[in-house]
Amino acid sequence: MTLANLLSAQQIIPEMKATERWDAIVEIASLLISQGKIQRKDEQNILAALRQREETMSTGIGYGIAIPHASSDCVYEVVAGFGRSSQGISFDALDNELVHFIVLFIVPRDQFQTHLRTLAAIAKFLNDRNVRDDLAKARDAQQILKVFTARAPSH
Repeated sequence: MTLANLLSAQQIIPEMKATERWDAIVEIASLLISQGKIQRKDEQNILAALRQREETMSTGIGYGIAIPHASSDCVYEVVAGFGRSSQGISFDALDNELVHFIVLFIVPRDQFQTHLRTLAAIAKFLNDRNVRDDLAKARDAQQILKVFTARAPSH
């Protein structure tokens, strides 16, 4: 499972408006609803699952990366969105640095292994400084998607 498989340009926010953790999560979730990836009737359930996960421990993992995630009965396949903030978002990250790249994903509740594999793959991918540099330089959603596609591990 790679970000290139999970994302389309319509699921990418090249410059987020949010400056705080929860606003950023809502901004990406709202995009996924507007794109039909999450049904509007499920919005509160999805946000509640994401909030519960964030209250356990921040998903700001360091290096300017956050990976808010949850499992839910409201989705039948992995759903993801990506947001970039050049100014940085206060995310209560493990290293106390601002977050510039957010990958939000929701996994069907009964797919625990998929959840772990997706989380690990995203963290490993974004841990590469060159990937983060390329994402920071990309001009728009199409270019961001090209970074994910060009650097996707081949299996």
